[in-house]
Amino acid sequence: MKLKWLWILAAAVLIAAVSMNGFASTAKKPAAKVKTGAICPKPAPKSSSKAAAKKKADPKMSERPLPKLLDLGSVSCIPCKMMVSVLDELTKEYKGKLKVGFIDVWKDRSASAKYKVQTIPTQIFYDAKGKELYRHVGYYPKADILAKFKELGVKLTK
Repeated sequence: MKLKWLWILAAAVLIAAVSMNGFASTAKKPAAKVKTGAICPKPAPKSSSKAAAKKKADPKMSERPLPKLLDLGSVSCIPCKMMVSVLDELTKEYKGKLKVGFIDVWKDRSASAKYKVQTIPTQIFYDAKGKELYRHVGYYPKADILAKFKELGVKLTK
């Protein structure tokens, strides 16, 4: 009987300590992970020039419209991981000629519904005006992506 009351008392002390943050405040929190790479957006460099301010104010002057390849996947699935190197290469080789984007649908759950994605990875091809031209599901090699853009009439000269 005494042992039972001891357990109840110990549990009560533990509950009281946790509720007062006695134990919770000593626990170490994991450091925030920072994504880097060509498919993740990087902050724009700060510029104080008047031309840069005018560019920001006028969306027409900010940049010309480009065709876009949007990859919807996850950083956890195998075919999606295979797409990372393809997307990085396209980003570097076709800078200023093609926009390449990536959305992790497991982190941004609303993206699957917005883009009507049921299987990942899914690549969506857009023309310079933002009109969807084609969709592909699964791993898609770089050469096939370039061939598809050519087939769709989108010129991506280096």
